[in-house]
Amino acid sequence: MYQVFVGDKPIVLTNKVELENGFRNYLLDTANMAKVIKRLNTTSLSEVRLIHKNKDKLLKKFLKKLPNVIAGGGKVYNDEGAVLFIYRNDKWDLPKGKTEGNETIEKTALREVMEETGVAGLEITKPIETTYHIFKRNGRYKIKITYWFEMKTSFKGDLFAQEEEGITKVSWLGETEIKEALKNSYANIRRLV
Repeated sequence: MYQVFVGDKPIVLTNKVELENGFRNYLLDTANMAKVIKRLNTTSLSEVRLIHKNKDKLLKKFLKKLPNVIAGGGKVYNDEGAVLFIYRNDKWDLPKGKTEGNETIEKTALREVMEETGVAGLEITKPIETTYHIFKRNGRYKIKITYWFEMKTSFKGDLFAQEEEGITKVSWLGETEIKEALKNSYANIRRLV
């Protein structure tokens, strides 16, 4: 089972049909994505479920429904155990961005974290979850697939918000601050943290 977020509401990809209760079932093969997204955005539904009999083909078939945007990002820890957050579009988020040219997804993640925050000396410690969300750009829906990596750094310098990307603040947050920030964040970020 996969969750693809539209805002904070998930589209659940599943091979199980359940009685509708606060959600709506659609067949993956015949679902009109624009209508599904509109229904999720304009009703009180808590989620939408797209169903396909073969669970191994769920994600592949779904990703063919809309154009894909590939991104990489980081959950970065400093030596004190704080996590690096950015504040963009009035929400707390983790640094991430789209791939450029033929760079590997790891290079994308490292570059984007550095560009968006000013943090250097980054080292990937392990891959973590991959997240999916749908957004609208120039009147068209797209799926952003973000590959996330846990990173560490001993960086002690100044943090710089990449303002041209809409980032207004960059902060190292401790455990208590993270709990507060996650109240004003995205569902995908809450899952990662």
